Amino acid sequence: MKILIAGLGNIGEKYKNTRHNIGFKVADELASRFDVDFALERLAYKTYFRYAGKTYVVIKPTTFMNLSGKAIKHWLAVEKIPVSNLLVIVDDIAFPFGVIKIKPKGSHGGHNGLADIERALGTTVYPRIRFGIGNDFPYGKQIDYVLGEWTLAEQKMLPELISRTADIAIDFGKIGLENTMNKYNTK
Repeated sequence: MKILIAGLGNIGEKYKNTRHNIGFKVADELASRFDVDFALERLAYKTYFRYAGKTYVVIKPTTFMNLSGKAIKHWLAVEKIPVSNLLVIVDDIAFPFGVIKIKPKGSHGGHNGLADIERALGTTVYPRIRFGIGNDFPYGKQIDYVLGEWTLAEQKMLPELISRTADIAIDFGKIGLENTMNKYNTK
């Protein structure tokens, strides 16, 4: 069985340490744990590893956040992976920093990356990990906030939160969506 893990973000050095790129950071953590490297392929940096009898295909779309659906739709088709085995990792201003939830479906909530995935796949029913980044920004400054870098206090907590998010992604493939939600969403 194959799992597609799509860590969302924006390519380029200027976005590397921004809140919007948390999906890329988690994808990098997965690659590091399994000692695999990303290669630039069509529409994404891609790698894969095997764990617990499953093949995990991990992508970091090169389409920029707002066109993430194009890369995800492409790699689902190429790898012959059903949408139920897709896991999207995305930043979320609706949750305080440090809150991480795995969900089976949901609206895009104004997130352009999720809106594009919804358009590309024709559904809101696909698993996603919502990584809370908080919403400590003045009215009209959301873009500056999500494309801003983490505070020093957040940077200190990030390694543990990224590791926990990677654990959730691995368990999604290993024990399934329901069991993973039961294990992590209660904390």
